[in-house]
Amino acid sequence: MGFEPPQRLARTLGEAYGEAEADAWLGTLPGLAERTLADAFLESERVVAPGGRSSLVALVRRSDGSPAALKIAPPFTRPDLEREALAHWNGWGAVQLLDGAGEGALLLERLHPEVSLRSLPEAKALLEAAGTVRKLWVEPPAEHGFETVAARTAGQASAMDPYRADAAVGALAAAALAAREELVADGAETVLLHGNFRQGKVLAGDRAPWLAVGPEPLVGERAYDLARLVRDRVEDLVAASSGAAAARRRVNKLADSLDLDRERLHGWTLFRAVESATRALTAGRRQDAELLLEFASWL
Repeated sequence: MGFEPPQRLARTLGEAYGEAEADAWLGTLPGLAERTLADAFLESERVVAPGGRSSLVALVRRSDGSPAALKIAPPFTRPDLEREALAHWNGWGAVQLLDGAGEGALLLERLHPEVSLRSLPEAKALLEAAGTVRKLWVEPPAEHGFETVAARTAGQASAMDPYRADAAVGALAAAALAAREELVADGAETVLLHGNFRQGKVLAGDRAPWLAVGPEPLVGERAYDLARLVRDRVEDLVAASSGAAAARRRVNKLADSLDLDRERLHGWTLFRAVESATRALTAGRRQDAELLLEFASWL
């Protein structure tokens, strides 16, 4: 079967890593996928679309007929770190890593890709999300290659810095950067984090009702990991007349349910929302940026 990359994958890789590097890898993807299937004795059923933002995901059958999912990612997205995190969790709160499938490829247990927490009512989705992410917050392996929250956000902060001078974004960018500086200065907690946790990253399973997928693992404090979840369904929040109050209640409710400091969750939520907004502006996605900036202004 053909392995044309889904449009979302091509678009987001180009935005995050540059068109030249993304196009070079995407050009090799059909052949790479075919070789990986052959080497691992896998039979492909279909490519998941729209699929992931940093990898191609295909539903496959193993040589014994059992179902699985094959994930193929470019080396610059560091699939080796995802492999390390999934192996460490060993199926606890996250998709189970199966046998190896070659360099840059992960063979995973088959979940239900069309059924994420976004299919649930908001209150139930947040409850299930909190229960799932709590399981992932464990001590990292003694010898690990994960970057820290401070290191990851340092690069993001550098990219944000020019927006201090922007008439429309400057005040929020300055506030977000100041919040990040204060948070990394006294952040002592070091646990393994998902790195990109949100409702869409939790899929229905058979072994467990809900399991996390697609980590971008790093180590640091739990409030950083929860901050992306706070703004889930941001378009609904912005459309609601009570959106501002609902956003602030969500920060407090999630912090309290997971025994986190409200102010630290507030600070990371602000930083991550503004960082995503400035990245969207840089990529020309103005509508996405406006939603995120509206949300950030409520915090």
